[in-house]
Amino acid sequence: MKIYRDASLLTRVIWVLLILSTLVALVLGRWSSAFVSGATLVLSLAPPVIASRWSLSLPRGYLLATTLFIVCSIFLGEAFDFYERLWWWDIGLHGFSAVGFGLTGFLFVFMLFEGDRFAAPPSALAFISFCVGMTVGATWEVFEFFMDQVFGMNMQKSGLTDTMGDLIVDAVGSAVASLAGYFYLKDWRTGIFGRAVNAFVLRNRGLYQRFKDRLDR
Repeated sequence: MKIYRDASLLTRVIWVLLILSTLVALVLGRWSSAFVSGATLVLSLAPPVIASRWSLSLPRGYLLATTLFIVCSIFLGEAFDFYERLWWWDIGLHGFSAVGFGLTGFLFVFMLFEGDRFAAPPSALAFISFCVGMTVGATWEVFEFFMDQVFGMNMQKSGLTDTMGDLIVDAVGSAVASLAGYFYLKDWRTGIFGRAVNAFVLRNRGLYQRFKDRLDR
């Protein structure tokens, strides 16, 4: 399977462990654990599957990051109750996801311009990236409210305080991602965020045609 071959060794190990965890839970009749493990596996496979259908090539580091995030948020967060055990767990995941979605928003918008860095000011692309990160964060808060109200869950924990704290963290993470995109367009491609953006652009050169002359520098 191409998706499996393209993944890093650590990502493959995580997938195998999730499969084993699901099977063991089913054998033991632990249906809730089986559901959480299975859902984590399916969601972690979603990014590479969707990317392949859209003819995108995901860097191994990006795929590992998304897999770890899903495992930490669903498997460890819900099954092992890390949200309650570690006060900073929810905050850290929100910040991490905001940066990730912000960078994804930047790459998507930059892709629409086919890599033309002069089609729109870097500040405009950075602003759009920030909006994407915040939109995803706000949508997640709506989802938490829906689950609490309809299914009686407690995803919002302390209610308004939890929601506003998450949105503030989302804003900080989205700002970091938008600044990374801004400096990338300003030819500053060092640092972890600059390298992450560059890795995706390099693996998908055909989608950034007007930027290809700068990729080999």
